[in-house]
Amino acid sequence: MSQVSEDAPLWEPSDAVIANARVTHFQHWLLDRGVLTESYADLWNWSVTEVDEFWDAVWAYFDVAGERGDGPVRSGGAMPVDGLRWFPSATVNYAANALRGAADDTAVIFRSEAGGHRVLTHRELARHVAEVRAGLAALGVGKGDRVAAYLPNIPEALVCFLAAASLGAVWSSCSPDFGSSSVIDRFAQIEPSVLIAVDGYAYNGRHFDRRETVAEIQAALPTLDATVLVPYLDPAASLPGTLPYADLPKPGHELEFEPVPFDHPLWVVYSSGTTGLPKPIVHGHGGVVLEHLKALSFHQDLGPGDVFLWYTTTGWMMWNYLVGGLLVGATVVMYDGAPLDLWTLAAETGTTYLGVGAPYLMASRKEGRRPGAELDLSRLKGIGSTGSPLPPEGFDWVYAEVGRDLLLGSFSGGTDLCTGFVGPSPLLPLRAGVIQCRGLGAKIEAFDDEGKALIGEVGELVLTEPMPSMPVAFWNDTDGARYRESYFDMYPGVWRHGDWIKILPDGGCVIYGRSDSTLNRGGIRMGTADFYRVVEAFEEIADSLVIDTGRLGQEGRLLLYVQLAEGAGLTEDLAGRLKREIRSALSPRHVPDEITAVPAVPRTLSGKKLEVPVRKILQGVPPEKAANRDSLANPEALGYFVP
Repeated sequence: MSQVSEDAPLWEPSDAVIANARVTHFQHWLLDRGVLTESYADLWNWSVTEVDEFWDAVWAYFDVAGERGDGPVRSGGAMPVDGLRWFPSATVNYAANALRGAADDTAVIFRSEAGGHRVLTHRELARHVAEVRAGLAALGVGKGDRVAAYLPNIPEALVCFLAAASLGAVWSSCSPDFGSSSVIDRFAQIEPSVLIAVDGYAYNGRHFDRRETVAEIQAALPTLDATVLVPYLDPAASLPGTLPYADLPKPGHELEFEPVPFDHPLWVVYSSGTTGLPKPIVHGHGGVVLEHLKALSFHQDLGPGDVFLWYTTTGWMMWNYLVGGLLVGATVVMYDGAPLDLWTLAAETGTTYLGVGAPYLMASRKEGRRPGAELDLSRLKGIGSTGSPLPPEGFDWVYAEVGRDLLLGSFSGGTDLCTGFVGPSPLLPLRAGVIQCRGLGAKIEAFDDEGKALIGEVGELVLTEPMPSMPVAFWNDTDGARYRESYFDMYPGVWRHGDWIKILPDGGCVIYGRSDSTLNRGGIRMGTADFYRVVEAFEEIADSLVIDTGRLGQEGRLLLYVQLAEGAGLTEDLAGRLKREIRSALSPRHVPDEITAVPAVPRTLSGKKLEVPVRKILQGVPPEKAANRDSLANPEALGYFVP
């Protein structure tokens, strides 16, 4: 398994950081109410043993906009599939909580690769939401109706989302780099009444007209009452059978918010959909509000005055998480385009918290970037890393080349709960390769095959207590069978997430990748993240994919595919050095049987490597059945693995 640094911490919170942290203020607030938590460990233990008291405290501490009611925090069963309901007597509305910022403070900074630049205050954002809300209502949209969006990460996406939420309508979005069949696979499941789509988008120096794709999506969704076209690339863009976005807002309307039950659907997000139809995951208004208030405030230490940038598209749950910055009073930076230079973007926008994928940090390291020396990043206090495990070398690079006084927050979580449930804390020291802690209210454990909790050993990542942002349901999964099969098939009554995790004695966590793509060699199980850490440290390797072809306990062949850096070749010398380093860093059993060069490693649109689908292809499953091509960033890469 990965070598975790036992050296001195890379970062430790100063007395001032601890004293000023929002989570420290929360601890003082709890103490005034008779709850003593002298350390983060105390606070976490209290949050996962006194579950109802913790989440009730989160509601009260943040003074959530809504009616708490006098009912219990929980009723029904132990988990959502067993009939659990959170705050059954409460009403709330996400948009009412997101639009509480000081009127003249900046709410949104928008930049695009194509040169777009806008700034919206909270007052301006609220006015736009009120106008679009009235426009949607005029189209017949009301509580429970679905509004689907085919939009990039632009202010119109945020405005339309908040307008739909304010009505109690259900939001769902896809990025315009999704192909038509991928979008239809998602939206057809929820039967939207309105589609809001863009004429095109810009990426990596190119413009892509999407009006033909919009027409295909429109034709495949018979429940649509209207399609609204946002002219993004061309101000004069039009499409037959659509309503121009300029005709949607109804000026002069007051902003109102429909009170909805705590678990009323807020949005539908989707699993990656690499095989079969994507799971339509429903989250509720109240669960998302409480979880994002907690995570953004207590773990990322964000609040008024912060500028929050996370590189994402509307087709990834991190977009939903990014706009949650409004809940805590932060300014959110919306950027549309290729991740050409996020460091410069952060400097230009005065970003205080920058979120990226772990591969972006490793690519910056490999390119020899020195952002801290090249740019003014003096306002940057935190960096978030997610999407895949960040190896220790990535931690070291951030503190050597970006800044010594910032907190690197490596996260792991997922679309399923729309949050990271292991991540950073401003109260704890940070070591290379180690995620600092389990999130408050997240009773994460590592289970062995028999369901026994492990400390200091690798096991299945499970949740043994519920969280409010667990899915309310899957759309159209009336009996909960698909929900139960997805998370509760291995350990009855316990959520199995599908990752390998080691929980250290001090509460730190190490993620080893997906448990369904584990390498099992001679009875020794290893996460693929360990392999990539070793292989991708070679300058000649731009990317890699490792596949164990074994099945049902039978050991198969271990295959390593490498995408070579420009100008490099897969020579006998390079292959030999790779094998020697793998033998030394991992074990002799993990030396690959074959090393093959491929032009590209297939990844999903959110950047995840396609380990399981490629494994299926190697075992004879046709590529079109092993993976949904429209869910991939580079679908042509699948062809490189057909036997």
